[in-house]
Amino acid sequence: MGESGPWRNGIDTVETRNTHTSQPRILIVDDDPGQRSLLHSFLEGQGFETVLAENGERALRVLAEQPIQMMISDVRMPGLSGLETLRKARERHPLLQVLLVTAYADIREAVGAMRDGAVNYLAKPIDLDELLSIVQHATGVTPRPAVRFGVGRELPTRIVAVSPLMQAVFQDASLVAASDSRILITGESGVGKEVVADVIHAWSLRANGPLVKVNCAAIPENLLESELFGHERGSFTGATAQRMGRFETADGGTIFLDEVADMAPSLQAKLLRVTQEGRYNRVGSSVELKTNARILAATNRHLEEEVKSGRFREDLFYRLNVVELNLPALRERREDILPLANAFIAEFTQGKARFSSGMSECLLNYSWPGNVRELRNAMERAALLSQGDLILPDHLPTRVRSGTVAPAVSPETTPEQLDDVERQAIMQTLRKHDYNRTETAKSLGISRRALLYKLQRYRELGLSVDAGS
Repeated sequence: MGESGPWRNGIDTVETRNTHTSQPRILIVDDDPGQRSLLHSFLEGQGFETVLAENGERALRVLAEQPIQMMISDVRMPGLSGLETLRKARERHPLLQVLLVTAYADIREAVGAMRDGAVNYLAKPIDLDELLSIVQHATGVTPRPAVRFGVGRELPTRIVAVSPLMQAVFQDASLVAASDSRILITGESGVGKEVVADVIHAWSLRANGPLVKVNCAAIPENLLESELFGHERGSFTGATAQRMGRFETADGGTIFLDEVADMAPSLQAKLLRVTQEGRYNRVGSSVELKTNARILAATNRHLEEEVKSGRFREDLFYRLNVVELNLPALRERREDILPLANAFIAEFTQGKARFSSGMSECLLNYSWPGNVRELRNAMERAALLSQGDLILPDHLPTRVRSGTVAPAVSPETTPEQLDDVERQAIMQTLRKHDYNRTETAKSLGISRRALLYKLQRYRELGLSVDAGS
């Protein structure tokens, strides 16, 4: 661990972490410390050895000094670009396995044109499952993970994660929490993005530092800059005293920017500077300040669409989205509905109430468009309306009692029939997109991981889910 503070993991100064050579050694090349931190923590957690380089020049020196089985390099870097580093590296190491990481379509085309079997590329934001698959295939080794969710990292008792989808989210969170990388948490409103941010901070090396939360949608545009960066006395009407900003308060800890897509374009440029350099100015001051706050951001919007429409900066999107954790909607993880409902009822009644026999069917038959937040509100209402220790369907809101899971589905529809409707919709959309999983997930409005999980369930039932089958 580094010596510059409890939040440091030392990866900027320590070049090689493991001394034994039983596992493949992977060279990570990136000028962004957050990206290096992410790849280092994730691959180390999977049992690989890593060597780190902040630029192409350093990477070439490492390749000349020690055996490297695989190089993972960013494409856009100051000095030697990833493509230039690749060309020079392959002159002396023609069999070197290389994975290039890029966010930009034009560079992806250039990378794709030069693929020769030993060169692959991965698009940002990085999909950790895809990254691991590429690394394992390139090295021919499947190391035993050194860190897994649940080993030394327990979820707080108030958090329910019964479903495989939510367990997978927290598995990913456990692997990236120890790094200093920026993480974008996405998902519909009410799915629990703030809860995931809490867990990441608690599992990080900054856990003893502050966790500062800012809801960018709840603060007026003309005040948000002051809220984030602070202001000097007299800098604007009403500024009667100097005020610290949230980035200053979060120094050495974590800052959580909720609903970051609601930030005005002018402020996005200033946030970009903080993500790149860790530097900012208070409103009305020319004095440059520096923060060591780790940035977690969240949004319920599709930021890629916001970028295409010009409402969100592309460079800021890729800076914030070093890795994305996408939270599935509650309707995608029905295994969590009843445990969550029971937990909320226990909270609101001090454990003195229970559900009637008809409650489970009502809760499972509803689509929960408001996700966990709506479920919690419904349970609070039921607790208030119940006169005894039994919670009845009559205590639920009318919309929940009607069991509206999706359009054209009647309240009498059983969970088994709903599974059939869902399966038919998924398979129809899958065929429409020529079995492209990514496009199918986008069209259905679910995460790619949720789609893969459902397809795996269909395979286990003996159903054909692959092209040509």
